[in-house]
Amino acid sequence: MRVEILGCSGGIGGGALQTTSLLIDNDILIDAGTGVTSLSLSALKAIDHVFITHAHLDHIACLPFILDSVGGLRTSPLTMHATKATEDVIRKHIFNWQIWPDFSLIPSPENPFLCFNTIAVGAPLFLGERAISALPANHSVPAVGYRIDNLYSGASLVFTGDTTSCAPLWDMVNRIPDLRYLLIEAAFPNRERELAILSKHLCPSLLLSELNKLQSRPEILVTHAKPGLFEEIESELRQGAGAHNINMLIGKSVLNL
Repeated sequence: MRVEILGCSGGIGGGALQTTSLLIDNDILIDAGTGVTSLSLSALKAIDHVFITHAHLDHIACLPFILDSVGGLRTSPLTMHATKATEDVIRKHIFNWQIWPDFSLIPSPENPFLCFNTIAVGAPLFLGERAISALPANHSVPAVGYRIDNLYSGASLVFTGDTTSCAPLWDMVNRIPDLRYLLIEAAFPNRERELAILSKHLCPSLLLSELNKLQSRPEILVTHAKPGLFEEIESELRQGAGAHNINMLIGKSVLNL
């Protein structure tokens, strides 16, 4: 299984900074932030499934553009997977004929460009030799993370999405037998700890405290740093990493499971 990090920044700028999107093999997206803009038309056409963590714009901005660009080139609808709460927000505020056309009705209700699949935390969806399960998250809007399992190798990756402290998340993560990668956020440096708490994000001190709940030792890849704060966040994480293998993500990269 190939996982390409298309975007992992808390903002945009300079080309390398793109917002959240992960491409699994060639047909699954986790979130649809501005990182998607690096994909060719043929690569966009190959995407059959988009799993959304939450409805904030930096995680969904390119979903309407994917549909507008390649919806008419596909022979079947693209499926958006999300919890009911997130699906409701996206239906109401994006695909509402005011912000964007309702592609679940275009070109016809019987043959649309987009269909919705409602998911629940902990219930895996099997796509070939891959399983994707929603995990609990604690953010300022309804949100989830995702567990991605390679059923052939037995290896797993967890992407927390946007979250602050969340005990139920660790309860589920600690049951994963072969966790290779943990992608988790740290949006702000420690001097903005109160802002992190208010906005339900993590800073290095909060993240390191959360990692004390982690019982395995995967490679930890930190995402969602705000532009201009990367080096400060990285320095604070390295000072407190201890036995954890922590690295920052800023641009595109590829992971193999």
